[in-house]
Amino acid sequence: MEEKHPQYGLIGQIVAKPGQRAALAAILTENTRRMPGNFAYIVGEDASNPDALWVVELWADRAAHAASLALPQVRVAIAKGRPLIAEFGTRAEFKPVANAGA
Repeated sequence: MEEKHPQYGLIGQIVAKPGQRAALAAILTENTRRMPGNFAYIVGEDASNPDALWVVELWADRAAHAASLALPQVRVAIAKGRPLIAEFGTRAEFKPVANAGA
């Protein structure tokens, strides 16, 4: 059986309105554990900016990511989180390479 590896990745910074980082992180991580085609969805606090978060996503492919944006739980998170966002920072798309040690 062939092991599957993610073929599409995203990393992006989201800057919350002052004092709203924890609330935004909670919204972004609520109900996001099971999304078809998702290998990893990690939200982390920026070490140098007290209002910023980094989101790292690994997907089966670009289509799986696009399809996730139509999921009810993702649409709810976007609607709830949008008022807490001040701006979007750096964003990059990438192709993950298989980890030879995995």
